[in-house]
Amino acid sequence: MNPKVKAIESVQQLAGSLDPWLFVTALLASVVSAFAASFLYRLFYERKGTGSQVNRAFPLLGLSVTTLFICVQVSLPLSLGLLGALSIIRFRTPIKEPEEVGFIMLVIASSIVCATFNFHFLVILYVLTVFTLLILRGGKAFLKEREAGTAIVVLGGDNTGKSTKTVESCVAGLTARCHLESTSGKEETVSMQFSFSGLKASPAELQAEIGKIGNVKSVNIFLNRPGSVV
Repeated sequence: MNPKVKAIESVQQLAGSLDPWLFVTALLASVVSAFAASFLYRLFYERKGTGSQVNRAFPLLGLSVTTLFICVQVSLPLSLGLLGALSIIRFRTPIKEPEEVGFIMLVIASSIVCATFNFHFLVILYVLTVFTLLILRGGKAFLKEREAGTAIVVLGGDNTGKSTKTVESCVAGLTARCHLESTSGKEETVSMQFSFSGLKASPAELQAEIGKIGNVKSVNIFLNRPGSVV
């Protein structure tokens, strides 16, 4: 018998042995897990200012990866052909947040689990994922990473020396830690730059409190992590 004909018959036999309902179940589980990953992404990282909303691709990504890995299990020659075909794909949009890499890998891992029909592993995977995300969120809140930034205050007019001390006291009172990085003067104006962490109030409240001080011309606050304003 021709080797090509024999290989085709072997693939057809293996494909026919796969239960269609089991295949549908794997796809449905993959879609559900992809939506769960999308929900976790929105819950924990939707407020990021530079995110690319990659979660919109999770459902289709889960379906595609699950189907591909089921096909890979059907035939080794077919799997090599699939890998060769996929090598032409190039992703030109850069990943802007490091967390997005983790969520993409989560979707791929859950899709592979569904493709191998180990659904109990899927439950364990997402339980540990939620647990890990809660630990990460708690750690960030404890370290106050989201509330670190820089404040630039410009003073003008007479008696700016007294105002600089008042501004420094105001910033120190509304933050856990602050440091006057630099100060410069030009044409009766003084510019002060503070680095701070651990805001005790919102950035808007800090800006308003500094603005109440006399001789303040402008107040600019920059947070180290975009999208962290609550």
